[in-house]
Amino acid sequence: MKRKVLILQIGRYLIDFGLIAICYQLSLFFRDINEYFKADILFLVMSFLAWLWVSRYSNIYTDRRSKKFSEEIVLVGYHMILLTVTLGAGIFFLRLNQMIFSAQFINLFLIFLGIGTLIVKYFFRKRIHSYLQAGQLYDKVLLVGTTPTAHNFLKTINKYYYYGYKCVGFIDIEDSQIEGYKYFGNLDKLETVIKSEFVDEIVIALPSSRQSEIQKCIDVCDYNKIKVSLLPDLTQFNTSTIYINNIGQLPVINVGNLPLDSLENKLIKRTFDIFFALVFFIFFGIWLMPLIIILIKLTSKGSAIFKQERWGLNNQKITCYKFRTMYRESTDTNKHGEYQQAFKGDPRVTRIGKILRSTNFDELPQFWNVLIGNMSVVGPRPHPSPLNVESMHTIENYMLRHLVLPGITGYAQVNGCRGETKTIEDMQKRVDFDLFYIHRWNFWMDCQIIIQTIINFIRGNQDAY
Repeated sequence: MKRKVLILQIGRYLIDFGLIAICYQLSLFFRDINEYFKADILFLVMSFLAWLWVSRYSNIYTDRRSKKFSEEIVLVGYHMILLTVTLGAGIFFLRLNQMIFSAQFINLFLIFLGIGTLIVKYFFRKRIHSYLQAGQLYDKVLLVGTTPTAHNFLKTINKYYYYGYKCVGFIDIEDSQIEGYKYFGNLDKLETVIKSEFVDEIVIALPSSRQSEIQKCIDVCDYNKIKVSLLPDLTQFNTSTIYINNIGQLPVINVGNLPLDSLENKLIKRTFDIFFALVFFIFFGIWLMPLIIILIKLTSKGSAIFKQERWGLNNQKITCYKFRTMYRESTDTNKHGEYQQAFKGDPRVTRIGKILRSTNFDELPQFWNVLIGNMSVVGPRPHPSPLNVESMHTIENYMLRHLVLPGITGYAQVNGCRGETKTIEDMQKRVDFDLFYIHRWNFWMDCQIIIQTIINFIRGNQDAY
């Protein structure tokens, strides 16, 4: 298996080098002057070297088959920014711009290369997934330990085949009967199993109290040059930001502050929110929103804009703006006086409202909320007040989702948590995604969520009603 993976890795480099050469040749067709052959070759060589150098910092060759393609789009964008800066610096210091390189040629080269890289990444990704679905390219893993974390690991790799893991069995002090997996014996059998089963990776899921056994497993893996991963039980830190640091040679788990607690991150996010909202209003809102208002007014009675009380940052009540999608006389409670979420086939929803809800266009007025500062483009979706009151007593860590500004779109939404929450488990899953976002926020994550939102809009979403 390692040989196949190595061949694929080498193939990725060769394909990218070929892509650079092709984009270079395409750019030559549009070059406005004829210059020196030596300079052409020098630029091509410099492009190869810059690509390799930048890839060390952009991590563009990191295996991301388990991530969404929107994350790869953001990563390619980041890589191209670094490549542009690196090439520009090289051309300036070597004074090559005096010999050949017009701005037209360089811009075309970078545009072709950026688009070509996205296309190659997409098809390479799909190829890897097809291999995995056919049972190829899997890493054979051996599980050490049978803790709840180990069971969650097995559940995850079985549900999501594209993670590329196949568990051959497990070892522990005693057979805990993990259904469907072979028990190989106690820890003394580890080295024997590694050799007999041709294991690619060892996953250790032992309790932290069994430190000596964990170290023994690591020593065996190091001796046999087998990759080892630890699955620590950190469930008590699910509501905190954690990262691993070192004090001397001692690894230390730090429980840190929220990323958006820092002033610089707040400024970055707020600046981006204002910029994105203004771009929307200038290029889309100025014509799209009046058109929607006219359609709503023509198809049903009542105001086109619907105002609803929701909870924002630090549980403060905000007025959330939406396009009205229900009939004016509709209520938000059922016959028992309980809050009623919109459901599939909801008779309260108008004809144009069904279209607006399925496309998320009903949320467009919330860009005004972004401009006035009580919402962000990306963040946990704000819930109506009755739903907050209902959920805060039944959903674990529910109120922690109000530690940041709510958003028009969010990490939960792009991961399938949209529409009606029929069960407590549905709402808990949504909250867990929100907390993951809050504790691991960065600017590139916001970009990825926005791109994934656009992709989901193009694909359509059956849970939007």
